Amino acid sequence: MARHLRVEFPGAIYHVTSRMVGDAAVGGASWPFEKRLFRDDADYERFLERLGERVEQFNVRLYLFVCMTNHFHLVLETPEANCSKFMQSLSTAYTIYYNLRHGRHGHLLDGRYKARLVEGDDYLRSLSRYVHLNPVQVSSQRHKPIEERIKDLRAHRWSSYPSYIGDCKGFDFVEYGPLLEQMTPRRGSGQSGRQRAYREFVESGLAESDEDFKLALRESPRSIGSAGFRAWIDELYQKRVETHARPEDVSFRHNTEPLSPETVLRCVAETLGVDERAFMRRTRRSVLRSVAARFLIRYAGLSQRDAARYLGIGSGSAVCNQLKRLALRLEADRLLRKQVKEIGQTLEATRCSQTKQQNRICGKVY
Repeated sequence: MARHLRVEFPGAIYHVTSRMVGDAAVGGASWPFEKRLFRDDADYERFLERLGERVEQFNVRLYLFVCMTNHFHLVLETPEANCSKFMQSLSTAYTIYYNLRHGRHGHLLDGRYKARLVEGDDYLRSLSRYVHLNPVQVSSQRHKPIEERIKDLRAHRWSSYPSYIGDCKGFDFVEYGPLLEQMTPRRGSGQSGRQRAYREFVESGLAESDEDFKLALRESPRSIGSAGFRAWIDELYQKRVETHARPEDVSFRHNTEPLSPETVLRCVAETLGVDERAFMRRTRRSVLRSVAARFLIRYAGLSQRDAARYLGIGSGSAVCNQLKRLALRLEADRLLRKQVKEIGQTLEATRCSQTKQQNRICGKVY
């Protein structure tokens, strides 16, 4: 059977799910140890580490996530219409780690991930409750009293839910604002009031069944939303099918063209006040090459390995380590944070200008 094509456009919101190969969907601890996508805390931690890196690299807005024993859920927005590239990179990175650590080979995830487009506001809010409740909707949890299920839900570490309700520190790579802004606090104000309102909204789903949302989930394999939204997505899908056989027709692809590495380095050099050749020199405790690598990956579309080769750094893993150290440095260095923000704004403006120019030359109208 031919694979279904992906509908991608700037600003698309997706509910993404992916399971381990051979998943019999029996749930919870019933899976044999060797059939678990996450065997221990180290696996969960490494997956979230890879997830955070890809969110940064592909400029994805991740609204929430839940990791279960044998699958995971992501709700995300793609400003650059690159869900496929993002998921391919995430899946590959985690598969390589998992196979090396656990002495296995071959595919880790079962076929293609599933991704359904989501209409915003009410549907996104209801979806967030549905996804966040996953840890206590498995068969091993359903017989428990609601109080116990709520306790287990709040204690599930491998989910964005505890941080949404203020029970733990938030993840740097999760955007909490859009969902929390939809909450109307019954008491209190500010962030804590919205967190409390969101907690009440999600946990009420254990006692009240949202039949309208369940119906919306069954209506289409491609989208979650109103009838008008589903019809629009189906129309986009049909256009994608019709143009798929004509590679010269790119009117349906909205992917932003990357900048050249030379353009990126020139901008970084000008903002930091250094010569471009400084990025090729190894200097103890200098952040120059890590800043350059960050923006080469982000705006020139290079992989960590390609960035390492371009800058004369040892390997892709060396770049990964440098980016981690840069993140820590940014937390403590206000001036560097300001410079990095300025570089990002300049490169974003440059890329937008380049894309508009290319669209005019090609005669594209979006």
